[in-house]
Amino acid sequence: MGYRVRMTETRFVALLRGINVGTAKRIAMADLRACYESAGFTNVRTVLQSGNVVFDSAGPVDAAVLESLVEDATGVRAGVVVLGAQRLRTILDENPLADLADDPARLLITFLDEVPDAAGIRRPSDDDLLPEVVVFGRYAVYQWLPRGVSESRLPAGFAKSLGTVATGRNLRTAQKIAALLDEH
Repeated sequence: MGYRVRMTETRFVALLRGINVGTAKRIAMADLRACYESAGFTNVRTVLQSGNVVFDSAGPVDAAVLESLVEDATGVRAGVVVLGAQRLRTILDENPLADLADDPARLLITFLDEVPDAAGIRRPSDDDLLPEVVVFGRYAVYQWLPRGVSESRLPAGFAKSLGTVATGRNLRTAQKIAALLDEH
């Protein structure tokens, strides 16, 4: 079962997995906004072209419902991680690599729909990952990639191996999303 947002929250972000990466899963952001607005969400805004939607909701938000909504409207099936505004801020505030990373475009935050069972996660050792650094936080996986994402030493399917919906954004994008959450 995924993360449940508190009923007191009204501002959310939906992070769609794998949208507009290369030629796969193409969705125009205007279409994505219209999709959310047609479902009754308000103050709908998108950030960049990679499936980041900030919106308000008077009630609880369910990732599975959003996945179906987007698929019905666009024909694109994509996993969705839904975060309340406070959860996103907590993830950014708890970033254990903030002092290490000197380029926010090379610090990747993998947002998780739910906390995975740490005992079941297999990953390379810290020494095998060098010069990368990977740290599991309470609600996200933080990864310092000094050589860039394309040179990552983590196996390509690592995020899928977590057993939950997981989608990464670099710190620069996550900060843009957080800034948009503060606007109304």
